[in-house]
Amino acid sequence: MLFADRKDAGQRLAEALRRYAGDAVVVGLPRGGVPVAREVAAALGAPLDVIVVRKIGVPTHPELAMGAVGEGGARVVDETVVRRAGVTQQEFAAVEEREREEVVRRARRFRGDCPPVSLAGRTVIVVDDGIATGSTALAACRIARARGAGTVVLAVPVGPHGVDRLFVGEADDVVCLSSPRRFGAVGRYYADFAQTSDEEVVALLAAPS
Repeated sequence: MLFADRKDAGQRLAEALRRYAGDAVVVGLPRGGVPVAREVAAALGAPLDVIVVRKIGVPTHPELAMGAVGEGGARVVDETVVRRAGVTQQEFAAVEEREREEVVRRARRFRGDCPPVSLAGRTVIVVDDGIATGSTALAACRIARARGAGTVVLAVPVGPHGVDRLFVGEADDVVCLSSPRRFGAVGRYYADFAQTSDEEVVALLAAPS
């Protein structure tokens, strides 16, 4: 265990991101990344928003990501996982369609009638509570870039050893506080890794800076 909870992780991550204070926008990946992102945004005096991304899970093992989809049509496919899991094009398409519908629903749920924070020309810090395969974080970085981000920074408390190599050409900087060689699941690095609800995300986004 490294972190007490997501708030603790966010506060410690913010210390490693101090150099970006002043012109950054912080975007969290719902749901678990938003409590972390909230602490980063508060410490840096930056606006907070979300980038909605959904994992495309293997049909027989939904927790195993074979890709991800996100706002604006962003799409990432992990061909290695698809091939090893024996997933057909039809099976992949069915899961992808379902997750795209969920992206639209969640974006509406989290933001309500508020428009997304403009990312054009800004330093955008993409925050999650940890990285396992990297599919969702990769999709989020692509969304930020497509929305005009001048600089994309991926920031996470924990990820596998060599995680920065996954984002070459996608993120301009990767900040990861801990990257053990024998990684396992993200939750093992938190004392409290309770699920974050939609209601908590909405409240965190609505809270004053």
